[in-house]
Amino acid sequence: MTAARTARERVRAELTREITDIARRQLATEGAGGLSLRAVAREMGMVSSAIYRYFPSRDDLLTALIIDAYNAIGEAVEQADATADPTDHLGRWLTLCHAVRDWALAHPHEYALLYGSPVPGYQAPETTVEAAVRDAAVFSRVVADAYAAGAIAPPPIAPDPPASLAGDAEIVRSLMAGVPDLIVFRALTAWTGLFGWVSFELFGQFNNVLTDRATAFDVAVRNLAGQMGLGQ
Repeated sequence: MTAARTARERVRAELTREITDIARRQLATEGAGGLSLRAVAREMGMVSSAIYRYFPSRDDLLTALIIDAYNAIGEAVEQADATADPTDHLGRWLTLCHAVRDWALAHPHEYALLYGSPVPGYQAPETTVEAAVRDAAVFSRVVADAYAAGAIAPPPIAPDPPASLAGDAEIVRSLMAGVPDLIVFRALTAWTGLFGWVSFELFGQFNNVLTDRATAFDVAVRNLAGQMGLGQ
């Protein structure tokens, strides 16, 4: 009985992987809004009713793709940090930023699923949160480690964070426990700047604006580090 169940589990895992692989290809041609379980079933040679045993709705399939993508970018960032000198906090920040950009350029449609236009009618469930914070957790460790080492201090002209931050950004603040709100807020601003820059490049806003985008990106994320107070 156990062997039979294990065999069924393997078959289910293989079919689930095939479904998500086809769905990722659909993202490239139809976009997230055009994702269709029926189209996936047709490509697999399955009847529509069969695919619903794996993903009861389009939203369930979207959620699986989102979790996979968050885990992929999180893993890329974790692996990048593992190669960096843990005492070189600016170097770690730069390494992680380049890992985000490299992953986005290699997986543009998955990046767009995470950071592009919201899918009409879709609301991401709580089950996506754990995967979604993997990369943020690594960036937060860089900030927390830099603060503990005395290697991060916002410039004197840095304005105070909004008073509302005391009750906001709970996930970010929990990841940077012990770090003052001023640095947390500036780190959140730098984080936003990083993804804004990547999104501008990926979605074409830099067309006819920047040619040497790799060099421009490096300068940009160094500027973001400086505005955060890292490497001053």
